[in-house]
This record gives sequence, structure tokens and C-alpha cells, in this order.
Amino acid sequence: MRANTLIMIVLAGVFGVLAVVLANVWLASQRSAMAEASGIQRDTVVVAAVALKFGDTLTADKLREIEWPASAVPAGAFKTTNEALAGEGTKQALQAISANEPVLATRITGPGQRATLSAVLGEGMKAVSIRVNDVLGVAGFVFPGDRVDVLLTRTVRSNEGPDKSFVDVLLQSMKVLAVDQVADESKESPTVVKSVTLEASTRDAQKLTLAAGAGQLSLALRQAAAGEGETTERITLSDLTGDTPDDVAARQAELARQAAAEAAAAAERKRADDKINGLTQAVERVGSRLDLLSSAKPAVASAPQMQEVVKEVIKYVQPEPPARATIGVFRGVKLESYDVPRQK
Repeated sequence: MRANTLIMIVLAGVFGVLAVVLANVWLASQRSAMAEASGIQRDTVVVAAVALKFGDTLTADKLREIEWPASAVPAGAFKTTNEALAGEGTKQALQAISANEPVLATRITGPGQRATLSAVLGEGMKAVSIRVNDVLGVAGFVFPGDRVDVLLTRTVRSNEGPDKSFVDVLLQSMKVLAVDQVADESKESPTVVKSVTLEASTRDAQKLTLAAGAGQLSLALRQAAAGEGETTERITLSDLTGDTPDDVAARQAELARQAAAEAAAAAERKRADDKINGLTQAVERVGSRLDLLSSAKPAVASAPQMQEVVKEVIKYVQPEPPARATIGVFRGVKLESYDVPRQK
């Protein structure tokens, strides 16, 4: 027999013995735990036999009784199904209840009570609805039971300068009671909503109602475990770009002044060019006239016939034209004279 085969057989025997020993130890611990548990006093608690959502009617087939340690029975729990369904009229779930979760008195309606939002409001609290859209409502990811912060965006108009826009945190950690007309906390799929109903105190309800007409309300979803508020500050346009609206207006005014100055300089240069062009044309016209005058020959009378007696001899001599000429130019109502050389 090979050595490897012998080693494998020995190892298999060792592991087999070890497995038997561990199984016996586990069974012994289970027996001791059961023996200890048998000494604990037991009671019954009514739990949901199936998952219940907001507004579901409680019936005997949706509830069942299970054993529960008597020392750990939750406050408001029912011991029997008859006790949970006792009273006139039907009872309905005020919150989502998972299967095998204890049914508590605070999570179902009382005798003759309907499953409405008024039944789930805390003491002294109000339900207030605000209008939102797919963006302001956190893209539909806000569900009943979530906590949100309410942001207010406003634009203040001013006659002295540009409008000023800013965002304030109006309220923090507000509980969402319903989204549109759905108050079921077990809802999981996001949907585009038009309104969100929040639980608020009387003062907070007044703030929400006033802010709805003063600006635009939007929601910021909070972390599920973040219940405490935080220090906030107002955010303005200067926090986005580093410039205040007055700085932006001053820069735009400076650019407008520069553009106006450049336009005025261009117009002045055009007027100066027009004047120079007019003066050049005037000089050319004067020179042309001088040339015409210099080229014209005076008429010479024919010499008289020779007679025996010559009484008078007339000789015409053409004068030399001047070397320079004086030109007069009107500037408005003022006459300016220029001494220019004559063109030959």
C-alpha cells in the first residue's frame, strides 16, 4: 500500500471523529438552551400574517397569534386577534406593517376611525402640502416617512440696482406624511409628483404657506439617521461667481463706456479725414484753374498796313505768370488763406 493512501485514510478517520465530537457538543448546547428557555414565561402577541400597507383593512385572515416572551411584549401590542379587531366598525393600518411584525395600537385606527392623515399626526402638529415638480421634489425619490429640508429661493427687486437672488433654508428635518395622495411608507419606486404633504407645527405651517407665495420652494432629502438640525447661511449670486450684482453692473457699465468712447473717436477721425479730403480737392481745383489761365493766349491785333507815315507802333508782351498763388478756404464762416506754389 502506498504511503499517500495510508495518510489519506488516517486523515479521514481523524476528521470523522472530530465531526462527531463537534456535533455532540452542538447538540448538548442546544439542549441546555432549550432547557433554560423552558423556564421563561411566555405570552402571545398578534402579528401581521401578510404585509399590510396604509389603509388596508384588518381582518382575521391577515392577523395571527404567536408566542412572545412576556417580559419583552411591545407597548400597545394585542394578545389575541379578537382583541385587535374589537370595537365597532373596521380597523385599518395607519402605517406599513411587515409580515410577522407586531400589530400595535398606534399603527392602526381606533374603533370607527378612518385611515386618514389626521390619525397619524403627532400631538399639536399640522399637515401642510406644498407644490413641487420632478426637480424640486428630488426627482420623485422622496417617500412618506422621509425627512427633508425645505429651501426657499427668492428674487428681491430693487430700483437702485439689479435684482438680487438668494436661497435660504426655511425649515429642517420635516417629516413627509404623503406624496401626492399616497401615504404608504412601503412605496419603493420613484414617481413624478405634484405635491408633498409635510408634518409641521402651527408656526412652521404659517411659514410654509407664506413662503409658497413669496418664492420657489424646493426639497433637500436628509439622511435617514440625521434628525438634528445644522447651522445654515444664505447663499447669494456672489457665492456662485465671486462677484456681487453691483460688481457685474459696474463692469457692464464700464464696457458700455469704452464702446461709446471708441465710437466717438471713430466718428472724429472720419470728420478729420473728410476735412482733409475736401481741402485737397479744393487745392487741386485752384491749381487746375491756374493752369487754364496760364495756357490762355491774349488776342493780338493785326499790324496796320504800312503807310508812308507811321504814326504809332503798339507791341503786346505776354506777362510771366507768378511763381506762387494764394488760395482761400472757408472753415465754417472763417476764411483761411494758403500760399502754395503754382503748378507748371
